[in-house]
Amino acid sequence: MKRIQILGTGCPKCEELARIVQKVIEELDGDYQVEKITDINDILSFGVMMTPSLVVDGQVKLVGKIPLPEEIKSLLLE
Repeated sequence: MKRIQILGTGCPKCEELARIVQKVIEELDGDYQVEKITDINDILSFGVMMTPSLVVDGQVKLVGKIPLPEEIKSLLLE
């Protein structure tokens, strides 16, 4: 199972990233666990200073942008 964490305080961009990630994992039909991290101290513990951010299996993959669905697919299939 891949663990996906979306780091963000709930801003529109963070919600958009969460929506895109959900759509992508539905298309991939794999075993994924998605968690939203909204607490600023928890977000900072990942070493990121901008949101939204995407973490896959404990590794920060994207910071401060909303990627295209194809980019998320690529990151999840690595």
